[in-house]
Amino acid sequence: MRLLWTRTSLFSMRLWLVGLLLAVAISGCASRGIATHDTTDASTNLSIERALILANAKQALGTPYRFGGNTSQGLDCSGLVEMTYRAAGIPVPRTAAQQFRELPSVDEARPGDLLFFGSRSKATHVGIYQGNRQMIHAPGRGREVVSVPLDISYWQEHFLGAAGPAP
Repeated sequence: MRLLWTRTSLFSMRLWLVGLLLAVAISGCASRGIATHDTTDASTNLSIERALILANAKQALGTPYRFGGNTSQGLDCSGLVEMTYRAAGIPVPRTAAQQFRELPSVDEARPGDLLFFGSRSKATHVGIYQGNRQMIHAPGRGREVVSVPLDISYWQEHFLGAAGPAP
């Protein structure tokens, strides 16, 4: 009788352990989410550099996508970042992957910070956090620079991190 109880207990314990491991594995696949920090009055609490970055990014809205582009004639995602940061006097690396690797990361994105997306730890896309859970980015061939909400599952699932090179 005691042997039967022990086998049942071991089976229950193993079943519980498998459930626990499965729950941990599933939670590990969940998105980290995109943490943002918006000030109550963004127009007065931004540095001049951040204000210039955002003004230039907004001015780029509607610019056609051009692979390798970093001028108002055509932009790719990292070219948009390079152009807007250059206008604010802040040099940044050219590609999204280089920007992700080389720029200082932040836990919460503030307006003017960069948001990186990709798979695993390789950034393949970058956008500029505009505030109010919106991002300005150059989405790809045949499209134009646009502002999009961050609370779309695609962005949540592919988010790698944020960088804050502007003061």
